[in-house]
Amino acid sequence: MSNEEAKTKLGELYEEMMAVRAAMLDLQKSIEPEPIQDYELQTQEGSRHVSSYFGSHDTLFLIHNMGSHCVYCTVWADGFNGIIDHLQDRAGFVLTSPETPAKQQAFAASRGWKFPIASVADSSLPLDLGYYHESGEALPGVSVLKKLANGSIGRVADTPFGPGDPYCALFNLFDLMPDGDSDWQPKFAY
Repeated sequence: MSNEEAKTKLGELYEEMMAVRAAMLDLQKSIEPEPIQDYELQTQEGSRHVSSYFGSHDTLFLIHNMGSHCVYCTVWADGFNGIIDHLQDRAGFVLTSPETPAKQQAFAASRGWKFPIASVADSSLPLDLGYYHESGEALPGVSVLKKLANGSIGRVADTPFGPGDPYCALFNLFDLMPDGDSDWQPKFAY
């Protein structure tokens, strides 16, 4: 196949991919909000309810993070840190993990993270929302929460995180390289 033919085919596949994504988003919008409780989370300053993270918005990105031992979760969080001002212009944002607030704060400070973090160590939130593996390990992903007209909270979307997903630009950029990611593994420091 010539370069021109390959580029034409890539363009066609890209259009197909975008059409599938648009169809997925339309389907996602048709899902009724899943009621969730206003979970109590722990922070360095004390306990806070999920509802307090909405701020002035009616939507909240609640990030499910495995904690400071997970270098992949750290890559995603580092990425969110770079766009947090843009995200918080549209919605509330909080990153949760099962670690203690003190451990979370120390790790966040070492990474320069400027978004809110909260501990779900004493909460059933990860289990209830499907981000807790039967092995006892937290799972990474995002839940999009919405304040409902009756004052309750509903989950309107969620998705797991992992290499190749659309929520971490790093792996998608590596995919453009001739040798792809070449089994690259992230590190805490380079």
